Amino acid sequence: MLDHGARAARRSPVEESGAGLANSPFRVDRDRIAASPFFARLAGVTQVVSPTGNGLLLHNRLTHSLQVAQVARALAERLCGDPATAAQLDALGGLDADVVEAAALAHDLGHPPFGHLGEQVLDRLGRGLGLADGFEGNAQTFRIVTTTDLHGPGRNGLDLTAAVRAAVLKYPWARLGHPDPHPSKAALPPRGAGPLPGAPDAGSAKFCSYLTELDDLVASRAPFAGAVGPWQQTVEAAVMDTADDIAYAIHDLEDFHRVGVLQQPGVAAELGGWLRDRTGLAAADPAALGSLRPGADLEWLRRRLRDKDSWAFSDEAFAAAVAVVRGELVDGLLAVPFDGSMAAERAVAEFSARWTARLVGGVRVLADPPVRAAPVLLAEAPWHEVAVLKFVHHRFVLQRADLASYQRGQATVLSGLVGALADWLTDDDEPVRLPPRLHDLVALAHEEYRSLAADGLLGPDPDVDALARARAVLDYVASLTDGQAAALLDVLTGRSARLWTDAVVL
Repeated sequence: MLDHGARAARRSPVEESGAGLANSPFRVDRDRIAASPFFARLAGVTQVVSPTGNGLLLHNRLTHSLQVAQVARALAERLCGDPATAAQLDALGGLDADVVEAAALAHDLGHPPFGHLGEQVLDRLGRGLGLADGFEGNAQTFRIVTTTDLHGPGRNGLDLTAAVRAAVLKYPWARLGHPDPHPSKAALPPRGAGPLPGAPDAGSAKFCSYLTELDDLVASRAPFAGAVGPWQQTVEAAVMDTADDIAYAIHDLEDFHRVGVLQQPGVAAELGGWLRDRTGLAAADPAALGSLRPGADLEWLRRRLRDKDSWAFSDEAFAAAVAVVRGELVDGLLAVPFDGSMAAERAVAEFSARWTARLVGGVRVLADPPVRAAPVLLAEAPWHEVAVLKFVHHRFVLQRADLASYQRGQATVLSGLVGALADWLTDDDEPVRLPPRLHDLVALAHEEYRSLAADGLLGPDPDVDALARARAVLDYVASLTDGQAAALLDVLTGRSARLWTDAVVL
């Protein structure tokens, strides 16, 4: 039986100050997230290309989060309105549209400057500073809503309900250790739980909680014990995650068509080449499958999906998805270059609306999903179509050499910034002149790691001071916008002649 009281439980006994704007506790959570400065800063954080200084009208993490929330709510309302799924949803722990909307608004709060590139750089640097669980954007999101955001009624965090905290957990495990057995040790791990590339002993590549927030992860998942497995998302997390996939698959393609990066000839050659030579490419030896052969990269995708997701993969559905994307994207949207006209904007809007409706209408509920799936997921045809759309974005946008050179510069900014702040924290003559928030983050992390050490959770003889400094630096840098990161590095390296800059953090 669904325990509504446990789903709505908060960790703090402190009541909301002032008159509440909503009766639903989940709507209160949504309002707390929307009012957070961590949410506002997403307007200055990269989705794919930095939103500042390029003169291009592109999605940023804020507009992406709003679109994910829109899609997530539509998915939830569709499923809740279907009497055939009501009993299944209740048995799986429940589905509330306010919960998924709140989780969708929160899901990218932890993204650092420069998006996914920033995640990778901060993780590498954090592990180099001695943090076994390094940095991960989803874990940083959970740390923000439970610990470092001070805009809830309690001492730390937003004090969200258990249901919303659990819905934020796309990867409901720590990098190492929890739960036991840990999903990274499975022969076929859940999506995201496989080992970190290049560091097979470091634990899962994706995870949602640092050791410092592990008690919050356990508490937020407790109401769903028995409804979903220890490695599985809650229904509400699965809806949010599906909405994220849908928004990512559609809106980033819009952006790069609008700015002229996504060109029809290259996409047409790859998709058309695979459709024409589907049998030959499938029979080709991997060593002979040259990347310059039209369709070869798409064939690699087909093989990867077949090998990793055989529970969902179908050769015929994959071929049909390639044909649909070829017709809708290549022969449709990309056939006429974007010129800024009203007709061009209308074509983009119609493409987005048509595909969003198509994918939102293609969800299903699974009572007992396989290990790489979730209780709510896309049906066969849209699942393959999203895979092909994401392939187009990855192959023709993310793999561009000009984007790679741009990202190397961003990595240099973050490396320099972490190094400069870490050095500052070890300067005995400067502690009273540290930025106040950095000083407070060090004190907070020191309290956390001292408690973990006292409980024997950090191993023998941990250097609590070093761990606290490292976590505080990552927290501080992760709370910057792209522009603030660059401006602060200029200040710390003497490249800025201005005493006051926009390098002020939350």
